[in-house]
Amino acid sequence: MLSRRTALLTALAGATLGRMPAWADTPPVTLRVERRSIEVNGKPVSVLRIAQPDGTPGVSTAVGRQFRVRVDNALDVPTLIHWHGLAPPWQQDGVPGISAPPIPPGGTADYDFPLRFGGTFWMHSHQGLQEQELLAAPLIIHDGRAGPDVQEVVVMLADFSFTPPEAIFAGLRKGSAMAGMKMPGMKMPGMKMPGMKMPGMKMSDSDMAGMDMSEPGAAAKDAAPDLNDVKYDAFLANDRTLADPDVIRVAPGGDVLLRIINSSAMSAYHVDLGALQGTLIAVDGMRVQPVPGRRFPIAVAQRLDIRLTLPRAPAAHPVLAILEGERAQTGVILRAGDAPVARVPTQADAASPALTLTLEARLRALVPLAPRKADRVHLVDLTGSMENYVWSINGVVWNKDVPPLAVARGERVELVLHNRTPMPHPMHLHGHTFQVVEIGGRRFAGAMRDTVLVPPRTRVVVAFDADNPGWWAFHCHLLYHMDAGMFTTVRYV
Repeated sequence: MLSRRTALLTALAGATLGRMPAWADTPPVTLRVERRSIEVNGKPVSVLRIAQPDGTPGVSTAVGRQFRVRVDNALDVPTLIHWHGLAPPWQQDGVPGISAPPIPPGGTADYDFPLRFGGTFWMHSHQGLQEQELLAAPLIIHDGRAGPDVQEVVVMLADFSFTPPEAIFAGLRKGSAMAGMKMPGMKMPGMKMPGMKMPGMKMSDSDMAGMDMSEPGAAAKDAAPDLNDVKYDAFLANDRTLADPDVIRVAPGGDVLLRIINSSAMSAYHVDLGALQGTLIAVDGMRVQPVPGRRFPIAVAQRLDIRLTLPRAPAAHPVLAILEGERAQTGVILRAGDAPVARVPTQADAASPALTLTLEARLRALVPLAPRKADRVHLVDLTGSMENYVWSINGVVWNKDVPPLAVARGERVELVLHNRTPMPHPMHLHGHTFQVVEIGGRRFAGAMRDTVLVPPRTRVVVAFDADNPGWWAFHCHLLYHMDAGMFTTVRYV
């Protein structure tokens, strides 16, 4: 016979087990990195993918669950996957040589960490130039923002070239025989630059008072930005061009949540809803105060969550992405009812403008950072040039000897990003969500993001709380800019 004490302990144990989350005893989701074949411009091509065994790309899960994933590398070369926008332990962040070694051919890697916030995120290779070969997939963490009667549509944008990425990079760097040596106007690691604080140095109030608060972009008024380093053969939405677009069935009069992910290596777009009126409700997975509109900018690596209410009449609704500064476009078709689908040209009627920060300056975080004075400020100059294709941060081309930007756990940190180049740079911080707090000298409680666009000759300030200790990458998300040296790290314990 069980004693009363034993019975109580048994009952308590049963109650505890009953409260365990559903994922606690479930096997991990398996993702396989492998080659696949798709058709682009009528030609079969071999590209990469990361998908579940049934072919489902990426992962769709829910906030509050555990991210339990096993990555199998079926390639004949190493790979490593970064969970873009998430805040894992740094050893699981997926950056070769910083957070973990690459997964060898035939090898596996396991990931297990809690999902504390939801939104639209994505996963991509951080190994070599594999991202250009379409090694990317959605990572959707549901948190109730869509609602039970809202259809979700994921749109992955990508740029494609028949030229291998190594050849693209070699072409960009032609004439750079001195790559890796000290270039004119470039400071080497450990050398101080006049008027610049070095990594790890804190700024006083007097330092702050002397900072340049001039209107960013003033010099840019006299010079057009330099856009689109790479001339691509095609632009894809869900692996298809507009010659054979992804046609997605939706309900006439229904509500749709577009989750748009720019997984392109180098290309920014204007998302054009045509006759539809949309409402932007989140950027980079993080909710913002709603902004209505029909056209929204999206830089490389950024995401947009846009709510739509479709007309009640059957119709085909193109959702287009027009290449920044050019006429090329891609997109998907939302087919409501049995409406016919007309062909949409791959060229817009007119070239689109360069992306600006006009929308960024309007965005307001739904849940901003708590008001607090910065404990530490880093001045981060974005430097380099197309000549010899050298890109850098604070005049330093990344190498393993570059010291990290030092912060301390618990600090409020501000990064003052000043683009000294004629090209835009989407800057991405791993392991943290930051807030845009200043554009053009004007302070405001802007959007929470993980990737912010810094246009040419412009200054943007972002703030984050150092609440996820580790060794984190911070870099331009233009693939060839990052590989050419616009990369650094943040490290704290």
